[in-house]
Amino acid sequence: MNRRTRTAVLAAGVLASITLVAACGEERAAGPAVSVSAGGDLKPDPTGAVALRMEDIRFDTTSMTVQTGETVEFNFTNVGKVPHDAFIGDAAAQAEHEIEMIEMAGQPMSGHSTDEPAVVVDPGKSGSLTYTFDTPGTYEVGCHQPGHYAAGMKIVVTVG
Repeated sequence: MNRRTRTAVLAAGVLASITLVAACGEERAAGPAVSVSAGGDLKPDPTGAVALRMEDIRFDTTSMTVQTGETVEFNFTNVGKVPHDAFIGDAAAQAEHEIEMIEMAGQPMSGHSTDEPAVVVDPGKSGSLTYTFDTPGTYEVGCHQPGHYAAGMKIVVTVG
């Protein structure tokens, strides 16, 4: 099977997963919106860190706003029962990463490569990820464990 056919098949599988999760998933209340900028609901600690929880198939926050050029240290705590990951990128990068993770399904996951803006956090553990938002736009912090991103496990980051 050539790469184009494999990508089309994987994309169809992603869409089927999204449909299945949407049809069968339980309804969840959205987490509070947060802002790292002045006046937001959540203020980073003095070092600029933001504490976030990962549980089941959700982050405890669904959106945040940062200023262009701002560096944010995301400190994740996995309070769920399964591993989660956090990958930062725009919608196109998230879609590409989702396909990569589907292709890796069933293979042992030792984590992301060191050049990716990502971290894997096992149940009961914590992990951090620091990222500088150099360009204005909309980014996401997405979890790409099987079915999680399709179920909406992401944080929308607006950079202005």
